[in-house]
Amino acid sequence: MAGSKYVPKTGLARFVHGFEETAIAVLLGLMTLLTFVNVVLRYAFNSSIIWSLEVTLVLFSWLVLFGISYGFKVTAHLGVDAVTNLFSPETRRIMGLVSGAICIFYALLILKGAWDYWAPFADLPKTTGRWIPTGLDWDARRYGFTETGQIPIPFDWLKTWLEQTFNSYVEGGELKFDEYRKMPVLVPYAILPVACFLILFRIVQSTLRIWRGEQESLIVSHEAEDAVEEVAALNRGN
Repeated sequence: MAGSKYVPKTGLARFVHGFEETAIAVLLGLMTLLTFVNVVLRYAFNSSIIWSLEVTLVLFSWLVLFGISYGFKVTAHLGVDAVTNLFSPETRRIMGLVSGAICIFYALLILKGAWDYWAPFADLPKTTGRWIPTGLDWDARRYGFTETGQIPIPFDWLKTWLEQTFNSYVEGGELKFDEYRKMPVLVPYAILPVACFLILFRIVQSTLRIWRGEQESLIVSHEAEDAVEEVAALNRGN
């Protein structure tokens, strides 16, 4: 089976699809631009943007995690189908549903872990329970004061909002907050729960497509054969 090509069917789906592709392109472009500018500054002017490396690492992490969920949507993840191709289409469909269910369970565990890791930095409670969330731990220690190493906060309004929302406390009946000198880590780490939720959402979507018979598995099949056929078609056209 050739890897299914994702085609947005509604205006909203086309908007979301375009937004996701634009976001991926912007992340990659910013990484390239920052790295290029820093190299030029270092070798031509003996200077550098001190926070560029840290920002590039954050952008790369965002690109990878965001790209995983996008890969599930467009069926871009690679896998081995030598065994599943030995069975009938209906059996392959059942195996695809089983693998989808396993992936959904795994994605739920990853989502819980991502939230529990990020929440203390955002001054939010972690979940209780080892595997399945059983509640919220309001007594868990918070780390909303933790800052990145060098990343600046670009806007004063953003700095004020972050301080009042994630680094505030009540003293003598009055709301007070500590000042951020650098970007708090809750901002770059926010991609963890967001990306894990998107991964879960996309796996559920893919599993539903398998249920409806629109695709056979979560992975791309026969990608090499597809590429050969496309080249052969182009050659015939010439």
